[in-house]
Amino acid sequence: MSPRTPLHLGWMVVAVCCAVGILSYGVRHSFSVFFPSILSEFSWSRGSTAFMLSLHLLVYGLVAPIVGNLADRWKAKRLMLSGVTILGCAAASCSLAQELWHFYLVFGVITPIGLACCGSPVMNPTIANWFESRRGLALGLAQMGGGLSFVYVVLVEYVIELLGWRLSYVVMGSSVIIILIPLILTLYFFHPSHKRMQPFRSQSSRLRPRNRPRHGQRERPEWNLNQALGSLQLWMLVLSNMCFWGSGCYLVIAHQVKFAMDIGYSGILAASVFAMFGVFMVIGQVGSAVSDIIGRELTVLIATVLVVFAVILLNGITDTSQAWMLYVYAVTFGLGAGLYSPTIFVGAADIFHGRHFGTLNGIILGGLGLGGAMGPTIGGYLHDIFGSYRYAFVFAIFSFVIAGTSFMIAAPRKFGRSG
Repeated sequence: MSPRTPLHLGWMVVAVCCAVGILSYGVRHSFSVFFPSILSEFSWSRGSTAFMLSLHLLVYGLVAPIVGNLADRWKAKRLMLSGVTILGCAAASCSLAQELWHFYLVFGVITPIGLACCGSPVMNPTIANWFESRRGLALGLAQMGGGLSFVYVVLVEYVIELLGWRLSYVVMGSSVIIILIPLILTLYFFHPSHKRMQPFRSQSSRLRPRNRPRHGQRERPEWNLNQALGSLQLWMLVLSNMCFWGSGCYLVIAHQVKFAMDIGYSGILAASVFAMFGVFMVIGQVGSAVSDIIGRELTVLIATVLVVFAVILLNGITDTSQAWMLYVYAVTFGLGAGLYSPTIFVGAADIFHGRHFGTLNGIILGGLGLGGAMGPTIGGYLHDIFGSYRYAFVFAIFSFVIAGTSFMIAAPRKFGRSG
């Protein structure tokens, strides 16, 4: 009987990244449950209020490439600790806001700087460093934190009902600092070499020479930064992320709770649907490991079909008798968003993994910021103009179609090495 192989340390790093994702991205995704309370207290327009999320996403997108470059060159653990501290303090400071520009400054500018330093611009390269194979599964599990942050938002909604929105910001910001700093200090490592280890490789990939491509794939080139920046593949991935998450998902996410409440659903029920979206997003993220088998392009195609169907369904809801449509929307939208989220970065790693991947990963995340600068604000202003979200959701559908098409053009299958 052969001895059991000990669990590779990379899987513990995956678990840490997941935990960081829950609390850190919970600050961003909680916007939709704070949104009704802020509108109620200050009576600002939806477009101008939603701009605080658009600004948040824009700043995140601008900072992400810088952070990605720092992760390649500096100590990633310091970045993570700095990010958690900035994020927690900024979230708590939202409780002091009295004017719209206060939210723009604290939530729109300072919070995304902290989130970029402890979020995907650092975590995605971390997972790419730790896993040579099973990268799709590993990144999917790590990004479960982003999906579970939507479930965490239900707890935030409960705290808002209990304590009010101002104290809820204090509780949320304090939780980020108290829980995540000890976790990162003790259990987070950016590269396996920091523990004198090798990246995880599956049994089958150990039997295959490192640089031998599979059938139908090119020999993986060693991209330098100038080559990557001049490549069609990089900018198609940027466009895809910009349209899928930036102007697509975040438009819908920012307004879905208020949309449901406008129809007549309670805030708790609307938030519970938000949580269901998060649960099925996690299922989609774990299921994205299927991209290691069926390929990145087919996985993204399935994701695109699911989110388009979901938003068409959401757009058809007109009264509280159609609650089943709201739940089917949450399931399909969550599955589609979950399938896409890790796959775009796994596809990017297939093409570009190397010593510049942190920078390139940050540039792709920058696409999310550019799209996010438009999505939530456009959604709010389209509602202000037409009195409903119908045209806003149509705009999101077109964004998803462009995103899926752009990913197909990038064609990671021609470079990738999954296993």
